[in-house]
Amino acid sequence: MNTALRTRGRPAGLSGDALLDVAREVFLEFGYGGASMDEVAKRAKISKSSLYREHSSKKALYTAVVHSWAHAGRGAMRPSLERLRGSGDLRRGLIELAETMRAGILSPPVLEMRRLVTAEAQSQPEVARVYLEESWNTNIRNLGETLKEIAGRGALRIGDPDAAAGQFTWLVIGAPLNARLLGAEIDEPPVEQAVDLFLAGYATA
Repeated sequence: MNTALRTRGRPAGLSGDALLDVAREVFLEFGYGGASMDEVAKRAKISKSSLYREHSSKKALYTAVVHSWAHAGRGAMRPSLERLRGSGDLRRGLIELAETMRAGILSPPVLEMRRLVTAEAQSQPEVARVYLEESWNTNIRNLGETLKEIAGRGALRIGDPDAAAGQFTWLVIGAPLNARLLGAEIDEPPVEQAVDLFLAGYATA
């Protein structure tokens, strides 16, 4: 009876999104090559057979981790884009958006995942493609839709909203992203400079 009581009182192991969170930690700590299903199962407090029932291989687990992360981040900019749409001061609104983009894209968790996916991009190109499409490209398109709406009001002159969204993004995060991925320290240019360059090319007045 005591054994039965201990069994019923034992904390349940992790599954679903919680399991993927643990798996992501393992992949980030050891890299794809060094990560093991044994370590994931151990940290998730489940048996290896339970892990394999949920994810049939390390590759399947890695794919699920990346997909989950990318899907969770695909709408990250939407609140900021809504504020930009409602802003009565376009330059101020773009500056606030730029600051949010830098804070998000250059945050340690996002950079760590970018490094992980980049390191495995040649060996697992389909996973990298999913990451690019569901995270980066989706956010670019969302920004493009917002810029198109603003252009429709006459404040911007834009022929290709997605191209303009990509240009704005790289003006804001290009130099600091490159430096941080390479482990370098730079004096990051103020986001106001990026916004003013963008407006010089696209503002109607």
